[in-house]
Amino acid sequence: MRRALTPGTFDPITAGHLDVITRAAQIMDEVVVAVAASAKKRPLFTLEERVALAREATAHLPNVRVEPFDCLLIDFARQLDARVVVKGLRAITDFEYEFQQTALNYQLDSDLETIFIMSPPEYMYLSSSVVREIASFHGDLTQFVPDCVRQALEEKFGD
Repeated sequence: MRRALTPGTFDPITAGHLDVITRAAQIMDEVVVAVAASAKKRPLFTLEERVALAREATAHLPNVRVEPFDCLLIDFARQLDARVVVKGLRAITDFEYEFQQTALNYQLDSDLETIFIMSPPEYMYLSSSVVREIASFHGDLTQFVPDCVRQALEEKFGD
């Protein structure tokens, strides 16, 4: 079975994340959306909330599951017997960071392969931080996040 991890903080999961996850699910037998605890980033949503939102947002994808993790990605991949990491790339700045992460992961585990999926133009600018900022000003998030995330953000920001 070809199992891949799609890791991230997902604070919150966006339409861009869903695009990458959906496309990965088309080429892999199973995709595990690996939600990182990322306590140092001080996320808006708790780990449990991020996992629940990601599960709701991906419920329509039968070969996708969502799991939290709080360890090195390579260790989590080993735990799940995943040999592939799928990452989305939006811009050159993403590439530089992801290239460094991939090189580091390769040094730690040369059996873990990374595949990059390029974002389509409509998601090139989209990030969780942009979504949080729009939400903080009560902007329209309809095109940027699934409905469950929009509702959760409205609750967080008191809309």
